[in-house]
Amino acid sequence: MIKYLYLFLTLGSLSVPLLYSIFEKKFHFIQHFKIAFKSILIVAIPFLIWDGIFTEIGVWGFNSKYHLSVYLFKMPIEEWLFFFCIPYACLFTHEVLKYLFPKFKLVKNLTIITSVILIVLTGILLFINFGKLYTTINFIFFLIVIIYGLKIKLNTLQEYLPSFLVILIPFLLVNGVLTGSFIAEPVVWYNNNENLGLRLFTIPIEDVFYAFNLLFSIQLIFNAFKTKKDVSE
Repeated sequence: MIKYLYLFLTLGSLSVPLLYSIFEKKFHFIQHFKIAFKSILIVAIPFLIWDGIFTEIGVWGFNSKYHLSVYLFKMPIEEWLFFFCIPYACLFTHEVLKYLFPKFKLVKNLTIITSVILIVLTGILLFINFGKLYTTINFIFFLIVIIYGLKIKLNTLQEYLPSFLVILIPFLLVNGVLTGSFIAEPVVWYNNNENLGLRLFTIPIEDVFYAFNLLFSIQLIFNAFKTKKDVSE
């Protein structure tokens, strides 16, 4: 049973959002499945390449006790599923929050202040720790994404930042298990020479930035596809 842990976590995270997407007729998120999948796939490709390289050079790796013995480019099949199942659940969550609570967004000035603080803190940490691979690549990516949001897609950033705090709750629970919370050994291990060494319980602090990079990038592309679809209809 323990061999299926990573698979259960991944598919379990997808199950409720997917079933709700199909059977809930008012919001009916399944109508956007095609553009959701395209958005997730576009972002998954570079992230999977990144993942594969970091796995190859030992920045992180996977405990074979907790996943199936099916590999693609030295990564377990569950890791590939992660980049589709988790983003779908998070994309769905943000869209539901927008639908149910249209005013659930930060005011413009607070969004700008929050973003600037994050940019400054991330920039300082990047400068001090430049060369640590997970920290360096992750923080550079974050700075690009957050600055783009701040300068070009401020309204999207206003909507997404509070949603991201909600999304972080289940994301951190799943990631907590993957990194060793509640179980004897981590499913995913990290080389601490390549990160800050700071953890939220068992989760490297970089994972929060990694999650934002992945999920906000998908949201930006999804919004673009959805706008194009709405205009054409």
